[in-house]
Amino acid sequence: MTTNAGRHFVTIDANAAGERLDRALAVALPDLTRSRVKALIEGRRVALAGGQTIEEPSRKVKTGERFEIDIPEPEPAVPEPQALALDILYEDADLLVLNKPAGLVVHPAPGNPDNTLVNALLAHCGDSLSGIGGVRRPGIVHRLDKDTSGVMVVAKNDRTHTALSKLFAAHDLERIYQVLVWGAPKAAQGRIEAAIGRHPVDRKRMTVRRAGGRSATTDYWVEKRFGPPLEPLVSLVRARLGTGRTHQVRVHMAHLGCPVVGDPVYGRKSRNAKAPTALREFPRQALHAAVLAFRHPITGQNLKFATELPQDFSKLVASLNSVK
Repeated sequence: MTTNAGRHFVTIDANAAGERLDRALAVALPDLTRSRVKALIEGRRVALAGGQTIEEPSRKVKTGERFEIDIPEPEPAVPEPQALALDILYEDADLLVLNKPAGLVVHPAPGNPDNTLVNALLAHCGDSLSGIGGVRRPGIVHRLDKDTSGVMVVAKNDRTHTALSKLFAAHDLERIYQVLVWGAPKAAQGRIEAAIGRHPVDRKRMTVRRAGGRSATTDYWVEKRFGPPLEPLVSLVRARLGTGRTHQVRVHMAHLGCPVVGDPVYGRKSRNAKAPTALREFPRQALHAAVLAFRHPITGQNLKFATELPQDFSKLVASLNSVK
């Protein structure tokens, strides 16, 4: 079969039973190398048809199993430098800290091949930008979703990239978000300890998992409630990450029953019925990476960066002061 970009299905026959998943799929899809198949599996693009995403290339397959393989459109091998405006908070020879605006994609991906943060960094840093994160993600140690604003750190060389990656892996840094959520948590402050994993059906979503997820911890405290004291309409919350899972704040707040305002994936539209227009029509998730603090991996200096809410978020919060 020809393996063009798109969705493909492979059913395991008796001859392939017991084989590794990556090997079985590579045989069934001869246009793809085994290493390419392995990358697709690890990139969460392979699932049991109509079922859970498979992330282990070594998983043994069984007769009759049907797999769905999502092959993305080909992308340019190397992003092009593009001179885009950057709000740089700090920069030295080893790293750069910036305030990412909402709407800016961090690295090229299907649907966003250019005008990303990576394109801007390549233009700003030139040949010094670390490549250890891969040609599509040079210098990127962590990322913020397209519609999330706030503080990010970027490595400018391989040594710093490796050291920063270890800091993030060990959670040896401080990250605090400001987030506007529907309703209010029952406790004014607390800790959420709930493992997060890929949704068993919708691979684009994360969810709290009783089994199979990765441990995730978020400390939160309510800054302000808006609306009736006994039943607030929305609340401004600070959330400190103890771990750094994909969509962690969004998933954990939804798990509390307080999804993020404007969140198109984990939000609840039914909550918007009686809300002011500014809330109902806010065009993105109201989530801002407000604080990032860490020890500089090369100089040992303690660095801390705090940013104000962006204008659209700040204006939304100000409009809520009149909510009764």
